[in-house]
Amino acid sequence: MSDEITIESNLRLVEDRIKAACERAGRNPSGVTLVAVSKTKPFSDVLEARKAGAKEFGENYVQEMMDKIEEAENVPDMALVRWHMIGHLQKNKVKYLIGHTALIHSVDSLSLAEQIEKEAAKKDVVMRVLLEVNVAEEESKWGFDTVSVKEAAEKILDFPHVKVLGLMTSAPYTEDPETNRQFFRELNALAHELYDDKLIANQDPDFKLPVLSMGMTGDFEVAVEEGATMVRVGTAIFGNRSYRK
Repeated sequence: MSDEITIESNLRLVEDRIKAACERAGRNPSGVTLVAVSKTKPFSDVLEARKAGAKEFGENYVQEMMDKIEEAENVPDMALVRWHMIGHLQKNKVKYLIGHTALIHSVDSLSLAEQIEKEAAKKDVVMRVLLEVNVAEEESKWGFDTVSVKEAAEKILDFPHVKVLGLMTSAPYTEDPETNRQFFRELNALAHELYDDKLIANQDPDFKLPVLSMGMTGDFEVAVEEGATMVRVGTAIFGNRSYRK
């Protein structure tokens, strides 16, 4: 049936909405990377999304990401996939990600950055990261404030195995995405301020800098209009999640 709802049709719809948002903002859609957030979804759903064209996948939990990476190892279609760690990261889990993850979005403390430096040095690789900023200053959210993120970025410059590509935020849950526009606009300005101050890397072979990871299923169009270079979309692609109790 032509109107059947599938992961592929959902993915196309999200891509179309990103393109429309770019048109409204006078942006080139090629400047926005769609990260398909597959947390709690089975590997079969990831594979279906990959066959529909998705190349970037985001996970919130280290163990779930590593399980899916292992499943993907012998699947030719998954060879060019890049994995993104987007959830809160505990320091004792960092060692599992090094060498397997294209980008860690959720560096929310200097001590976490120090742990990433330590583990990346062991494997002699440079780990690319984003600094998570709690722009809306929600008590329930992780992240730097707009002042401490600059101080952290300055210190991380001295870490030879950690490369800051930009900023990430998780805006408040809202029924009206317009209410988050101010937060996306603020993060955009902050990222470019850090970039101009040379606290963010000035080049990368895979990502347009500075990276602005912001916008999810409920508000990604507004985020794109305000300069997002990366949106993290799960439910709109894979459907609602069921969590085990």
